[in-house]
Amino acid sequence: MNHNVIITCALTGAGDTVGRSPHVPVSPEQIARSAVEAASAGAAVVHIHVRDPETGAPSRDPRLYAEVVERVKETGTDVVINLTAGMGGDLVIDPENPLTHLSGTDLVSGLDRLPHVEELLPDICTLDCGSLNFGDGSNLYVSTPDMLRVGAKRIQDLGVRPELEIFDTGQLWFAKQLLAEGLLDDPTVFQLCMGVPWGAPADPGVLQSMVNMLPEGAQWASFALGRMQMPWVAQSILLGGNVRVGLEDNLYLSKGVKATNGQLVERAVQITELLGASVATPDEARVRLGLKPRA
Repeated sequence: MNHNVIITCALTGAGDTVGRSPHVPVSPEQIARSAVEAASAGAAVVHIHVRDPETGAPSRDPRLYAEVVERVKETGTDVVINLTAGMGGDLVIDPENPLTHLSGTDLVSGLDRLPHVEELLPDICTLDCGSLNFGDGSNLYVSTPDMLRVGAKRIQDLGVRPELEIFDTGQLWFAKQLLAEGLLDDPTVFQLCMGVPWGAPADPGVLQSMVNMLPEGAQWASFALGRMQMPWVAQSILLGGNVRVGLEDNLYLSKGVKATNGQLVERAVQITELLGASVATPDEARVRLGLKPRA
């Protein structure tokens, strides 16, 4: 069991959720405000995507990331900043003509997924460790070994800690290969992503197997989607891990009740404390994740 739990809040994500809940933050101001709310509720880390303020569509615009980070820092809020670097891997193919890319494709090189990381040098950025059939239909997430090696090396050179996003066991296998090749530094930080069709299912036995595969000394967290989000908080803590909650992964506090990010963090804090564990502060998280002290 983990007795001092780092809570991450994934604030908005890139999914088609804006029209499904009024609480999903869209503009940089809304995302920053939600980050502060989550930190005040007990999150040591905020995981940040950005969206087009006009349409709510996911975006890779470095200016939007810069505005969110600046707004959070202006408040004086003590929280670890984790910026996604997973955008730019979306490929939608025509099933009748697979060489034809359809609307929704946003596929760029590993380095072209990192301009905002290079500019802002966050505490953490994500590295999605493999390709995946992403849901039903013909949507693919593309992150090849060559892309990952180039991206991992650039993140390492920047001195940013990568959070290794693992959607299936083969991706964890390859992440360990990156470590063996010297492209990752200790402590390695893993996020085990469960219940995303068609990656690893939200099954306790699968999570245990993935935990057993982790390299020695790794820091790890796990999350599951939808109604499994809160059960997975307990599941992760009991197996020795940290946790992630937030509107990227789940819109509800209970059946029919739409949540805010702050409410989801509060619920995660309650579960953590009911299990007899404490909630890690941002400074405690920085030490365990091998981050620089707060400036």
